[in-house]
Amino acid sequence: MRLPPAVLRWGALLALSIVVSAALSLLRLPGALLIGPMVSAIALATRGLAVRVPPSAFVAAQGVIGVMIAGFLPLSIGSEVGAHWRLFVLGTGSTMFASAALGWLMTRSRLLPGTTAIWGSSPGAATVMTLMSEHYGADFRLVALMQYLRVACCAGIAAVMARVLGAPMTAPVAAVAVAAGPTLVAVLATLVVAFGGSVLGRLARVPGGPLLIPMGLGIAVKATGLFALALPQPVLVLCYAALGWGIGARFTPDVLGHAARVLPRVLASILVLIALCGGFAWLMVIFAGVDPLTAYLATSPGGADAVTIIASTTKVDAPFVIAMQIVRFFCVLFTGPALARFLSRDRAEAASPA
Repeated sequence: MRLPPAVLRWGALLALSIVVSAALSLLRLPGALLIGPMVSAIALATRGLAVRVPPSAFVAAQGVIGVMIAGFLPLSIGSEVGAHWRLFVLGTGSTMFASAALGWLMTRSRLLPGTTAIWGSSPGAATVMTLMSEHYGADFRLVALMQYLRVACCAGIAAVMARVLGAPMTAPVAAVAVAAGPTLVAVLATLVVAFGGSVLGRLARVPGGPLLIPMGLGIAVKATGLFALALPQPVLVLCYAALGWGIGARFTPDVLGHAARVLPRVLASILVLIALCGGFAWLMVIFAGVDPLTAYLATSPGGADAVTIIASTTKVDAPFVIAMQIVRFFCVLFTGPALARFLSRDRAEAASPA
């Protein structure tokens, strides 16, 4: 019996995703469960074997990621920020300014289309920026390339810095708030928040709504203690895979060719940003007496989830690191659209007819 082409494509995609994700996981690369499926989908799509992910699955996966991000928010974040508010303002502001400046320079060079460079340069919130950028006219495939390449570089360099500075590393923990021994009721309630919120976000036609509304609902649930957010690992694996496949399937040979041409400059901008943030961390050490590794992880422009994994497995001030990463995450989240419009305004005006 001959299998339909669609079944064969899904089988090839699933098998390749498992192999690539496992290889990346062995390298302890944060985001491996998303990057692996995305790379696998790109490999098939550029050979004319793209697999279409149902829009409903893509939206539902965004809802789960939104609730997962809500789980990252420590309830003590207010007191942590209040105790070190000057450091938070300077640390967050300097990182965002450096990334915005680099994104603006890349936009001015017309290296990438539209506001793609600005969205791709946003420090942190990689999945959110990738998903939201499409609603604002950016090429979210190239945004994904920039974001996850930066996450990989930051994670690798942060791990090396932890070893250089003498902090012992242990196996990474799951970067998600899952209740210890979650009950079936808690799991079902969390999924209702995730899936229901994603549907509301889609119906409301809010940019990034399928992710942002479940995240807001998750924060409200956690703050009120209504129930414990519980996301089983298999659910997260499926949702990361759905997002990776959905993004990767939209790559074409032309897009991949363009990505290869701009890769050296994109990588150079990422390394410059990491170096600048390292300079900001050094200033924290010199003038505020912050532990070197704590300062470096707090200002690292990688994703909050990746930094949280490293911070939770090393001898650093983890609450300080996580709080600064979360504060910057929300700053990027709520200022990203306005900043992208502002920084690309002169280019839009130059492109408009006289």
